[in-house]
Amino acid sequence: MSEHAHTNTPADDDHDTLAVTESFIVWTSDMDGDTAYHVELGGITLHLTSEEWEELVVLIKSADQPLD
Repeated sequence: MSEHAHTNTPADDDHDTLAVTESFIVWTSDMDGDTAYHVELGGITLHLTSEEWEELVVLIKSADQPLD
């Protein structure tokens, strides 16, 4: 991973990194007492509330199922 691959990530003490690949990163931060989820996909970053994150996880898991 290049040193500039994830430029939106704050200092280590400001967030918790959940997962990192060569191209992507998912991290959390506190947002007004709730957890904000940040999904960096190349040049795009999604900023999600806890509710939106849970819905995205369900969507991704559903998309990973074989088609009938």
